[in-house]
Amino acid sequence: MKKITRFIPENSTELHERFIRTMMLQGKKSIARKIWKNTLIEIAKKSSKNPEVVFDRAVENTKPVMEVRPKRVGGAVYQVPMEVKPHRQLSLAFKWIIGAARGMKGAPIFKRLASAILEASDGQGPAVKKREDVHRMAQANKAFAHLSKY
Repeated sequence: MKKITRFIPENSTELHERFIRTMMLQGKKSIARKIWKNTLIEIAKKSSKNPEVVFDRAVENTKPVMEVRPKRVGGAVYQVPMEVKPHRQLSLAFKWIIGAARGMKGAPIFKRLASAILEASDGQGPAVKKREDVHRMAQANKAFAHLSKY
């Protein structure tokens, strides 16, 4: 099977490009790129660390290991804990970081995104709280793990 290669700008990584595609609204990738560039500049201003390292740590702190999925058995629907595949881990982490930034009010999106990334890299903030809630839900429903397909 032929692998699709995407154009990646010289100062970007595949992870950054995937985040930009997740952040993009209505196909406006150039606007998403400007927001991302300004976000990295803002992170560099607020933190003395390398912005790419801060972003990578934020994603690592936000990626879920377990999640619950509904499974219908008879007439009942059980929340069955399952492991999250690596591709979905990134998707959920990106979604939660972007959702946390969009949930804040009163600042331009690049500043909100920078603060959400900084909070997540420190192991705090709404994105990390969301991951902890998902893990807590999976832990609470561990009794239904035998219903898992895998």
